Amino acid sequence: MSNQVQGTRERIIEVGARIIHHNGFNNTGIKEILDAAEVPKGSFYFYFKNKEDFGLQVVDYYVVYFGRMAMGILDETDGPPLVRFRLLHEKFRDFYQAQECSLGCPVGNLAQEMGDLNPAFRKRLSRAIDGMASMYCSVLTEAQQAGDIDPALDVREVSYFLVSSWHGALARMKVTKDIEPLDLFIRMAFERVLGVSVPE
Repeated sequence: MSNQVQGTRERIIEVGARIIHHNGFNNTGIKEILDAAEVPKGSFYFYFKNKEDFGLQVVDYYVVYFGRMAMGILDETDGPPLVRFRLLHEKFRDFYQAQECSLGCPVGNLAQEMGDLNPAFRKRLSRAIDGMASMYCSVLTEAQQAGDIDPALDVREVSYFLVSSWHGALARMKVTKDIEPLDLFIRMAFERVLGVSVPE
């Protein structure tokens, strides 16, 4: 694949991902994506097998994009693991507040929209959620090894619970148009689930 073709393909994915994040997968048309990406009509199938193939590439784009954001916070911030873990959620809280409590998590949105409808999406989204839980598990394991949380805590189980709870908080945020559900998640995650005072 030439650099020009690859660049165009990546532009279509990036632009399409933004539109899908706002409108959902089924409410986003191919023409809308091509117009926004300034790509000639009819060229979509040169870059993708079909809309499903495009959608799966969008899931992968989300995983890389938000994964880099998250790992940048966790890896590049000084301090104990729980401080970095809290900062991770505060940064995303600020992101959603800047978006006026809209959008939600793109992976969570697609899981709700497509998880029951399309086996290929279900498999790809499951893998994406596993990746999020793995990231949580890594930082919580570090905190456990540092003696900051209960050594008997099953960090893998807690990680999946927290990922699910975060997605639930984002869903409630979208319907209340208020950041309070994310603040509540942060407080409960630390004080009740992890059993520590919320670190400053």
